[in-house]
Amino acid sequence: QPQLAESGGGLVQPGGSLRLSCAASGFTLDYYAIGWCRQAPGKEREGVLCFRSSAGSTNHADSVKGRFTVSRDNAKNTVYLQMNSLKPEDTAIYYCARKSYYCSGNPREYDTWGQGTQVTVSS
Repeated sequence: QPQLAESGGGLVQPGGSLRLSCAASGFTLDYYAIGWCRQAPGKEREGVLCFRSSAGSTNHADSVKGRFTVSRDNAKNTVYLQMNSLKPEDTAIYYCARKSYYCSGNPREYDTWGQGTQVTVSS
C-alpha cells in the first residue's frame, strides 16, 4: 500500500529556513511525480513545487520562486522541500502527494497524500 510521510515542520522566524522531508513507502519514486502542496487557514490547498525524476522540478507557485527548491534521495526513497527566506505568508500545513506520470499544480490530480506538517513563520 503506497504511503507518504512528511516531517521537518516547525516554527521559524521570518528569513529563516526549513527542510521538509517526504518519505515514500510501498512504491518507487521513479514512476511517479511527487508534489508539495500547502494549505493556509481559510484558504484552498495550492500546489507549490513538484518533482519527477525524468523531468526535474516544476514550480507551481510564483510566490516561492527563487526561495524553495525540491530534491530527491534515491537511496532513501525520499523527496525534500528546502525552504529559504521564509515569510509569514508561507505559514501553512505542507503536504506531499503522489501523482502518476507528470507534475501538476492542481492538488485534485494527486491520488495519495501524507498527513501534512505544520510550518509557522513568525517572530
